[in-house]
This record gives sequence, C-alpha cells and structure tokens, in this order.
Amino acid sequence: MDSVDYDRALYYTHRSEWDNLLILMVRTKDHFLAKKIEHFLHAYNFEKDYMVIEQHLYSLLRYIDHANSHLEEQQELSANWM
Repeated sequence: MDSVDYDRALYYTHRSEWDNLLILMVRTKDHFLAKKIEHFLHAYNFEKDYMVIEQHLYSLLRYIDHANSHLEEQQELSANWM
C-alpha cells in the first residue's frame, strides 16, 4: 500500500475535510482503511451519541498509525536486503 493514502486520511481527518475523506475512501486500494473511514463518516453524520463517534474516530486513527508503522517496517526490511 502507498503511505500517501494514510497521510491524506490523517490530514483530512485533522482538518475535518469530510468530502475529501469520502473521496479517499472510494479511491484507496486499502479495503480496511476504506471501511474505517466509512464507519467513522456514518457515525459522524448519523449518530447522536458522541461516544460512538469518538470510538470510530479513534479506531480510524489507530488503524492509520498501525498501517504507517507496518509500512515503515517493510521499508526497513527491504532496505536491509539491498
């Protein structure tokens, strides 16, 4: 996967650019990222309980962090093999 998708997701979430986050959800090849974005945007638009929105937001942010750290590990391993 491309780390640009994760950086964009983090940026759009931080800046509350929900339209761009929705476009990213459709265009990304990472299905887990798309599903996390979908769940968060649905909760943000339709949920009345702030705790549910917060849970989906933190779930999205945790996944972005996990994916970025996994990409860094892969890059380090591939650099060691070269």
